[in-house]
Amino acid sequence: MLFRWIVGVIGLAVALPLNAETKSKKKPVVGESAAPKKMVPVPSAKVAAPDPAPEVTPDGKLAAAPNASIASADILEFHAQPPGVQTLIEAGLELTRKNLTYTFGSADPAKGGMDCSGFIYYVLRQHGMTQVPRDSSGLYLWARKAHGFRAVISRKPDSIELDELLPGDLLFWIGTYATDHDPPVTHTMLYLGTEKTTGTKIMIGSSDGRTYRGQKRNGVSVFDFTMPRTPANGEQRSTFIGYARIPGLRN
Repeated sequence: MLFRWIVGVIGLAVALPLNAETKSKKKPVVGESAAPKKMVPVPSAKVAAPDPAPEVTPDGKLAAAPNASIASADILEFHAQPPGVQTLIEAGLELTRKNLTYTFGSADPAKGGMDCSGFIYYVLRQHGMTQVPRDSSGLYLWARKAHGFRAVISRKPDSIELDELLPGDLLFWIGTYATDHDPPVTHTMLYLGTEKTTGTKIMIGSSDGRTYRGQKRNGVSVFDFTMPRTPANGEQRSTFIGYARIPGLRN
């Protein structure tokens, strides 16, 4: 009896560690790998770089933004215009993509820039109009003689005086700089129409300070067509005087 009791106690002592080890082993769930899972590092979110600060000239003024351009399809009235007007507008928009600066006295894009009347002179001659005057005053007289000029004395952008304004018309200003030309027309541009995305009137040409979407531009570019504001002192330096059909363009 004593011998049988001793054998039983020894067997129980051996069985207890084996049972504990068996219970500690967890059976893998069906479809789950028994091997430990590898931790995959999650990439950190990229932070977008802030927009660069606008450049400032040595005199503390904001530098002009790059030339602006749009596609002809972005002009609301473009497809309603005759082929000659469409071709002229396309030719002008192509020049806005060449990064041309405002260069006084130039009518040749090969020189890297053009002035306002130089731009008009160049695109009209490319259009086959060989009798185009070179300067703004001459362009004004040329249009007046063809009876295509519409005077504007209103300062409101929705004036009825602008009701007949069409894409491809010439726009004229006085007072942009001192001149001895008679009449003293000093600035001209080409009207494009209404921009689809903003609903604003736009024009094209060359300038050293006019704006597009609120930013000053320098060179051959698309610009906002807005009436000049009268300064607080009442002095009006630049005045829009009217617009004109390009002789022969819509015939």
